[in-house]
Amino acid sequence: MKIYHSSFLLKQRIVSCTECQRLVEYLEGHRKSNPDWWCRPVPGFGDPGARLLILGLAPGLKGANRTGRPFTGDSAGIWLYRILYEKGLSNRPDSERSRDGLGLSNVYIANAVKCVPPGNKPSGPEVSNCRPHLEAELKKLSKARVVLCLGKVSHDAYLAARQSRESLRRADFPFGHGVVHQLPSKPVYLVDSYHPSRLNTNTGRLTWEMWDEALSKALELVE
Repeated sequence: MKIYHSSFLLKQRIVSCTECQRLVEYLEGHRKSNPDWWCRPVPGFGDPGARLLILGLAPGLKGANRTGRPFTGDSAGIWLYRILYEKGLSNRPDSERSRDGLGLSNVYIANAVKCVPPGNKPSGPEVSNCRPHLEAELKKLSKARVVLCLGKVSHDAYLAARQSRESLRRADFPFGHGVVHQLPSKPVYLVDSYHPSRLNTNTGRLTWEMWDEALSKALELVE
């Protein structure tokens, strides 16, 4: 498997973004406390020819915000990369750092919000400010057929990005774990899942069986 990243110009545009003052200040504070951490906006990662897009909420404070790669180095990443490996989409079952040789095939991973927010809760304006970056990533993923949204925030952010270029109503696509929505154009299907955050997995709101079922549905639709 080969390792792919977002195009250089798109990646630079995302990394250099300073649109949200609250997030800029939050990152600056962590950069001072942890000078060896990434502490910048985190672009997506994966196969640019992917037919499956996995969209999360935002970088984890001690995960992607530390390592600079989505779902790398935190508990949510343990669940994500393990199942991708089991499904033959990754060459490694885990991911602890950005230069660990991880390669993805037919899948691209991104977050709706590119900066880690305080309390892992981005504001509405912050989600909106990040939408052009998500739209740019979607434009690059011309072969994507299915998007798996992890949590309601990413679900709503994805639909809002779609609304900017086509006619659809978010109210027609309510979020629900395991729910499959058919869309009017590519990507053709939207599949919902609870986010594999520690809050959900430790409480049993999301079990491994539920997680496997959601990804299996997405992969069936990819084919």
